[in-house]
Amino acid sequence: MTMQQVADRVGVSKFAVSQALSGKPGVAEETRMRIVQAANELGYFRKAKPGKKSAFPPDARGAPGSDKNTVIILMPNVRFQSRESQFWGKIIDGVSAALAEREVGVMMVTENYSERAIKSINPDGVLGLIGIGYIATQLLLEIRHAGIPFVLVDHEDPLIPSDTVFMNNYDCMRQMASVVVQAGHRDLRFVGNPRYSRSFQDRWIGFKTALEEAGLPVPVPENEPLMQLEEDAYQVVYKVITELATRKKLPSAFVCANDFFAYLVMKALADSGVELPGDVSVTGFDHTDEETDTRLPSLCTIHVPNAFMGRRAVEALFTRLRDPERPYEKTLINGNLVLRDSLANRG
Repeated sequence: MTMQQVADRVGVSKFAVSQALSGKPGVAEETRMRIVQAANELGYFRKAKPGKKSAFPPDARGAPGSDKNTVIILMPNVRFQSRESQFWGKIIDGVSAALAEREVGVMMVTENYSERAIKSINPDGVLGLIGIGYIATQLLLEIRHAGIPFVLVDHEDPLIPSDTVFMNNYDCMRQMASVVVQAGHRDLRFVGNPRYSRSFQDRWIGFKTALEEAGLPVPVPENEPLMQLEEDAYQVVYKVITELATRKKLPSAFVCANDFFAYLVMKALADSGVELPGDVSVTGFDHTDEETDTRLPSLCTIHVPNAFMGRRAVEALFTRLRDPERPYEKTLINGNLVLRDSLANRG
């Protein structure tokens, strides 16, 4: 498969295809998406470039005499993600431990700009890459264009197929919301922006499904400020909770997309004089246990085996190295429900 064939399929120049597939500017976003989609459909990314030696040794430690003995951990959104350091840190610990057992080196890249990030990675010196959290499409295009095999943890890009490792967000949140309903709650609200990440979207769908199955009204995201949270989440949560408490319009339970939002909601409720969980119950997701406010009850949440997710990503990467032509796989890791005091039984 050549760039010219991709160009012929889309009806653009070969130069436009080259710019789009290498993540470079100069191509309209709509055109770039059409080019990437056509390249995927035609199998452009599946085969090694003609004349290029096999870059990836079948052995986990690298072929004899090979200097490829490093795996990149790419986490370009590290500054934002650091607020949940226990969540992301445990994934990194799992990746690092699994690579150490294989006697493979690790290099951490946290650069946010694709051009600088790709320049810090030497494709001829690395076995592969594990991306953690959100990574921009343009950067993923450049990584693929450089011929570096990669596995993504807690992120996927619809334009760039790859091996991925996710928490089983849908089923776990569906279970959590069902437990809240079974505890006698009939007015439930979701906290978290489904557009923030694929994980949040799946958690919202699991919540929505549980309510539909119980015959309960489902909140409309467009009408819910707590489902449109961005970087101003702290201010929005406090403003909305305070207003609801003042007007006595609080739901009986807030089901939150993660523990960070759950603790924000509980602190805002406590500051408004709301009894927890007697008046309002709150649940989280991730089991980070970072909050130390003694006014708050222990949080009912979902335990995420973060370190295992990191280890599973390493296994997926080395499976890919041994068999580059195998179909891409999406791995879902199940978590456990941790029942605690923040959920009251209203049965």
